[in-house]
Amino acid sequence: MIESIRVYFAGDLFTHKDLIGNEILSLYIEKRSHGRYVCILPQNLEQATPIALQIRNQDLSRVVECDVALFNFDGADVESGTVAEFIYAKSLDTPSVILRTDFRSAGNDLRDGDRWNLMLSGYPRTRVVYRHAMMAYQEAYRRASESGRNEDLLHGVIEHLYSALADDVIEALDDLLREPFPVEEATLRERIRWALTFPGGGLEARAKDDVVDEILSRKLRFLERVRTMGKE
Repeated sequence: MIESIRVYFAGDLFTHKDLIGNEILSLYIEKRSHGRYVCILPQNLEQATPIALQIRNQDLSRVVECDVALFNFDGADVESGTVAEFIYAKSLDTPSVILRTDFRSAGNDLRDGDRWNLMLSGYPRTRVVYRHAMMAYQEAYRRASESGRNEDLLHGVIEHLYSALADDVIEALDDLLREPFPVEEATLRERIRWALTFPGGGLEARAKDDVVDEILSRKLRFLERVRTMGKE
């Protein structure tokens, strides 16, 4: 059985719209990729402690452990926790997809620039998916309305909207993983150890040999699969 590629899914998680939207998209990514990609949502991780720093450490640990990452950059300004996780992931050279469905102008408004602060742009092994939320919703609503069954309208909108959005993300991930990804085992081991050490706050307790070895073993299996994808 082929091992699923684990996707750390970062973004806003403060309102019912954020939480449900994250959950629906993650389910559709798994469904539409036939299980090739499985999302890890911070909102679904058991929080056995009220201590903020330990919650932070739990999320950062998942960033290190996951194979790739998906970052939701919606909003007039990108949520600060998502920014921190993005920079942390890129310090590990984690292949990442940035998703923005917010159609408002934002960021530095430079010609041909991204719709967020320019300091978050230009990183290697990163893809950007733009999708105009209102246009996507109205298209999904139109298609669902054509079924003529009002009781199924909401389910139809969700099916059309999130299928299209998930397909965009999956296409970006597949394209990203076909890129050459040169890495040496010794370099990767030290990068993992460094990532578990430099944030401090107790996270360094996870930088033990057995933990590092377990994460390294999975990442090496992932990289071997990436090399196979690159030949397809």
